[in-house]
Amino acid sequence: MTETSFLARARTLLEMIKFSHTVFAFPFALMGVILASLASGALPTFMQIVWICLAMVGARSGAMGLNRIIDATIDAKNPRTAQRHIPAGKVSMPEAWGFVLASFALLLFSAWMLNPLCLKLSPLALFFLALYSYCKRFTPLAHIVLGICLAAAPIGAWIALRGDVSWQVLVLGLAVLFWVAGFDILYALQDLDFDREQGLHSIPSRLGVERSLLLSRAFHAVMVFLLALLLSVPGLGWIYLLGVLVVTGLLVYEHLLVKADDLSRLDAAFFNMNGYISVTIFAFTLLDSLV
Repeated sequence: MTETSFLARARTLLEMIKFSHTVFAFPFALMGVILASLASGALPTFMQIVWICLAMVGARSGAMGLNRIIDATIDAKNPRTAQRHIPAGKVSMPEAWGFVLASFALLLFSAWMLNPLCLKLSPLALFFLALYSYCKRFTPLAHIVLGICLAAAPIGAWIALRGDVSWQVLVLGLAVLFWVAGFDILYALQDLDFDREQGLHSIPSRLGVERSLLLSRAFHAVMVFLLALLLSVPGLGWIYLLGVLVVTGLLVYEHLLVKADDLSRLDAAFFNMNGYISVTIFAFTLLDSLV
């Protein structure tokens, strides 16, 4: 394989897993680094940050690749997802499996390079990453499981630096869980009719549009409350509070974009606003920790 064709295949695989969406969880992993640093009074080493980032990339890439493999048959039936890379024939199953195994190997190796507790807990992370893809077949709580998967980003970063778990990072992890579950409910609205036809489970297919919107808003209100609780962390003050207020405004705007009788702006609400939210809260947290 030539260098050009190798790069083209790599680009295709990254497109398959929507690598750009790593921005959703990545800033929260770095928030976990900041909280751990504030709690210990010590800065992480450069290599610790490198291994945390690589573990995050490996986990997220492997999970998305596995999801595409497991859901390939379902995706082929759904008009919205029929052109995804595996059902459309752009990526073969052996290629996808190779990518998934390499990604999870990167996660395990990075965990090993961080500390023994990270390595011991990595199978638990793999379990939830795999569980998510099967949830829609038997429970409407897939959105919660996805939230658990992304909540592992800040918690894992904390464990990587401190080798323990404390209330601060658990609160942040719960905030991430409710944030992710809330916006995943919005995203699942696109497939409400298809899920009902195919006997698949989701909160929208169970509750309908209006009640799903209400639940999503409630989840995001809980997220804001949990983020506000972190104001009690030494080192976080008015700058962080300002960040929480900005995030609250972004969440309100996100929900204004999605109405029960008009889901046309759902992509903007999901892809744009959630990227802004994660980057914003990280930026304000970092700034507050530096001043």
